[in-house]
Amino acid sequence: MKRHRHLLVGATTALFACVALGTSPAMATACTNLRSLQLQHTVINSADDNTTGTFMVPGSSPPTTITGLPAFCRVTATLIPSSDSSIKIEVWLPETTWNGRFLGTGGGGFQGTITYNELALGIQGGFAATNSDLGTGSSGCNPLFCGSAGNMGNPLAIDFGDPTAPSTGLFGHPERIKDFGYRAIHLMTERGKEIVSAFYGHRSQRAYFAGCSTGGQNALMEAQRFPNDYDGILAGAAAFNRTHLHMAGLYGWQNTHASPGRFIQAGQMTLINQAVLKQCVGQDGGAKTDQFLTDPRDCHFDPKVLLCTGGNAPPACLTSDQVTTMQRYYAGTIDPVNGQVVNPGSQRGNETDDILALGLAFQERLPEPAFDGLFYWVFGPSFGYPASATNFANFDFHHDIAKVDDQLAAVLNATSSDLGDFRAHGGKLLMYHGWADPLIPSQSSINYFLALVGNEGQGPQPVGFFDHGNGPGNPALRRTQSYARLFMVPGLYHCSGGPGPNTFDALTPLVKWVEAGVAPDTILATKFVADTPPAVQMTRPLCVFPKVAKYNGSGDANNAASFTCVADENDFNQKPAPKYGP
Repeated sequence: MKRHRHLLVGATTALFACVALGTSPAMATACTNLRSLQLQHTVINSADDNTTGTFMVPGSSPPTTITGLPAFCRVTATLIPSSDSSIKIEVWLPETTWNGRFLGTGGGGFQGTITYNELALGIQGGFAATNSDLGTGSSGCNPLFCGSAGNMGNPLAIDFGDPTAPSTGLFGHPERIKDFGYRAIHLMTERGKEIVSAFYGHRSQRAYFAGCSTGGQNALMEAQRFPNDYDGILAGAAAFNRTHLHMAGLYGWQNTHASPGRFIQAGQMTLINQAVLKQCVGQDGGAKTDQFLTDPRDCHFDPKVLLCTGGNAPPACLTSDQVTTMQRYYAGTIDPVNGQVVNPGSQRGNETDDILALGLAFQERLPEPAFDGLFYWVFGPSFGYPASATNFANFDFHHDIAKVDDQLAAVLNATSSDLGDFRAHGGKLLMYHGWADPLIPSQSSINYFLALVGNEGQGPQPVGFFDHGNGPGNPALRRTQSYARLFMVPGLYHCSGGPGPNTFDALTPLVKWVEAGVAPDTILATKFVADTPPAVQMTRPLCVFPKVAKYNGSGDANNAASFTCVADENDFNQKPAPKYGP
């Protein structure tokens, strides 16, 4: 009924529009002219001027309005590279404030929606910006769910958008899987650049991509598969090792649901985090007053120290079962037969009871694992039924991995370490990852960066270790840093939030690197009071990996000037088995 009502409203509006046109013809603009633009495998759905300074996010609940926007032309389009594809994109074009640059942007999880805040930030910075739903919206997907047994009445699952009834996501839709894996972003980029040229009358001078999480995967996929699309690429907390990362989600859920006693209770992640900080803070270069770790690899906290003794009981301590849960949390996703690492473990210091951080406190409270929609794409609806051979509760981390990888790895995993064409094009890659990320293991980005170094001829190293020398002894590192740099961010959760300096601008240094040849050695990061500008709680330099920010021993520990980027010692970095890596 609601759909028919919309049709009637549309018809009435069209009638009044005809009357108005008859009395005072509306002038076409450079923006509205784009409605007739003809592009390959593309339908332009709308092209409208927005001069209000605000934008109401479609479908937002509660209604969300973005403010402080320049006048812009909003173009919506659908890309149809295959008969089963339906990729939604938007291109936002500043009308008088364009800086001559193109900006592709990413989203999170399974996407399925347009990430409007990324578009807004883009045009506020003067870029012509574009974003895509990655084609998963056509299967009813949202960032957290793209295949599910249904929310099963679980309040948390309902709040986070888990559908009521079972769904299978992209099962039976191999073309949509390709769109999600790599095609949507590439075509968004090509069509977006054509729309920019049509609107402004000339091409953009430079093209950049910025994304975190799935956006980080998109970023690395672009550098690997389509090296000429972008001049500069910003990849945050990249979900590049996609299939094995989602297996880690399954593993974590199974870990806490192995028996009723294995569940970590409310408040206990905070208890564990405080114990981690008490043992390790300030030992890795940071200040003793920090509420986060500067380099968690220096911390060897064992949750056994919190084992309940005497008259103590949870949640003030951990049972032996809960100790096992946390030990496995840190140990990583392991093949139980051969002991191989499938995906690295969580770092000490990322423990949080904040469900918005998407860590263990979120994961374990859901009726099935978060992000397990990926496996419905392979196993179909049976993955949601406990009686089936392979489901979310009994997924076998020795026998079932190969089937998933055989079907999805080549399309979804951005694991190639050969960026020779991107470098030859003059491209620059800037990566970052939060050391307190509870969703994607922090060392995954280090593993990818070290794989790039390995491609530059780094000699044999002990497993998990790396020669941090910045002198003549490590020319491979210097060659890699000429086009790719990594910044690890102390106290940053997944892409945002966290107890550390979690707000920083990495795009401006990337632009300066591409256009002025000035490679960034440090990036200034800020922690705002209550994570809300403008009151500053602290600042800290982010150092180009493998350097770390070391407290000078005197001065205000909340001031970046009291820290110096220094060469780090040789830390162990857990990495997957070669067939699951890098």
